[in-house]
Amino acid sequence: MGDPKGVAEGVSTAVRPDPRRGDGRYPVAWLHICAPRGTVPTATSKCLCGRDRNAVGHARVLALITDHEAHRDTCPLRTPQEGRAAA
Repeated sequence: MGDPKGVAEGVSTAVRPDPRRGDGRYPVAWLHICAPRGTVPTATSKCLCGRDRNAVGHARVLALITDHEAHRDTCPLRTPQEGRAAA
């Protein structure tokens, strides 16, 4: 009575491990750009460290993209702070 439907009598069921194993990496920062044709582009840069910035207009969106890329090197979640002074 406790067997799932579709299981033949006498056949044991086993739970398999998840075949999609991660490699330990996970997203920390996101850059969302919205630039529909013929309208003013917008962008948002967010990071798990608390960074949350927005931009509207071509020049400001381009500046935010550059700033988002530079944040990779300074984000405390991506670069461990301990031992940084010794380097």
